[in-house]
Amino acid sequence: MLRTKGEDMRRPRAIGYLRRDVSGIQQQWDETRIRALAERLGYVLLKTVAFGATTADPVARLAAVVRDPRIEAVVVPGLAHFGGRTPSELLAVTAVVTVFPERFYARGVDFGADGLL
Repeated sequence: MLRTKGEDMRRPRAIGYLRRDVSGIQQQWDETRIRALAERLGYVLLKTVAFGATTADPVARLAAVVRDPRIEAVVVPGLAHFGGRTPSELLAVTAVVTVFPERFYARGVDFGADGLL
């Protein structure tokens, strides 16, 4: 479906995120799945941030990127890219959407130390 620039301005914005070391050889596929889910959910995907195993404090760096109030969600292939949990420091500033399993973690909800309700 073609959208005009004005229509994109009204749609919610999202950032994709993945860890290159977690995606491995599937990185392009993970990026494709992030884009597809963001589009299906009605988000404008602004970019995908990809960090590696040596990135210092990747969640804090990602939280700094998404502090922009216009960014409503981070779309990630799965919680493995966050070390298996939903990071509360990220949920303090934005929602998290996982591709598989497809889940929505709302901004401001504390999922506890294990990342679960």
